[in-house]
Amino acid sequence: MNRVTTRDGTVLRIGRDGPGTGARLLFVNALATDLHLWDDVLTAMPLIRALRYDLRGHGGSGGGTPYGMGTLVSDAETVLEADPGPPVVLVSLGLGGMVAQGLAVKRPDLIRALVLIGTAARIGTADRWRSRADQVRAGGMAPLVAQMTPRWFSRDARAHPDLPRWQAALAATAPDAYAHGCDAMAGSDFYTPTSGLRLPCLALAGAEDGVTPPDLLREVADLIPGSSLRLLPRTGHFAPWEAPEILARHLTDFLTTLETRT
Repeated sequence: MNRVTTRDGTVLRIGRDGPGTGARLLFVNALATDLHLWDDVLTAMPLIRALRYDLRGHGGSGGGTPYGMGTLVSDAETVLEADPGPPVVLVSLGLGGMVAQGLAVKRPDLIRALVLIGTAARIGTADRWRSRADQVRAGGMAPLVAQMTPRWFSRDARAHPDLPRWQAALAATAPDAYAHGCDAMAGSDFYTPTSGLRLPCLALAGAEDGVTPPDLLREVADLIPGSSLRLLPRTGHFAPWEAPEILARHLTDFLTTLETRT
């Protein structure tokens, strides 16, 4: 693992995987997860050149002060600038998907294509996110994880032996980091900016995602001409955990399609 320092001095943990000659991808994780979210996906895609990092305040990254979506977009920009190369295919989940949309709008020169998983142009309402932030600040992450498990995970995942490990990873998130992420989501709406994007986009929706249901992701795909939407059957919000092989197959097919366009 390596480190990169952002414009405001925050140090982010980054990871690099795969051969230098493979397709270049940047993975941006969801709120309450770290770069290990993508471990099983990358195991199934050994030939790509993968760059991933922890959102500020998450995993091995610093940053315990409040931040907005603009800061998260700037962080992703810094990560790419610190690893020069051709434009990336940006793969993202949840909050990471909103960061991806923001970066594609701000720096189209850095982005070759988007893969948006379980995300939206706007998720929930400002009041709901602020209430969630207050809940976590007051009671920590464990009660929230117990409360949200039926919405975050599919029926199959809730019976999977790895569920306690996934729940523990979510519960280990620093409450302040989660709350700051909620605050960033509360003030974010990408409907208008995303409608101006013109690049290849693959949208992957978990059929049992209770946070960002397929219809919500379909709205995003409809904003970007030429986008395609694929449904992940029997999968919840955290598709990289629940269905890494299926996700890897969709990504591989998308990369193949991109190569035929060049």
